[in-house]
Amino acid sequence: MRFSDVFVSQEDRYSIGTELDSGTDYISIPVSNGLVDYEEYYAISPQQSEAFLAERTAAVEFVEECRRHQHDDLLIQKPGTNRGTPV
Repeated sequence: MRFSDVFVSQEDRYSIGTELDSGTDYISIPVSNGLVDYEEYYAISPQQSEAFLAERTAAVEFVEECRRHQHDDLLIQKPGTNRGTPV
């Protein structure tokens, strides 16, 4: 998988982009499990991507839901047993 960010918010700690092999749009958040820092990638629709790029408040609300694991069904890569926590 090759992830390509089109927008990064360092302030709110998320990015929006496209997975290049599948063309899937995503929003990602940084996480850490104590051994390694990595990103969790959540699949979003092209319409959501456009909306999140246009409206930061909507993106941040969705990101916070991801941090609370409310969109785990959208994870592009399922986490292992030692799942990280949002940073």
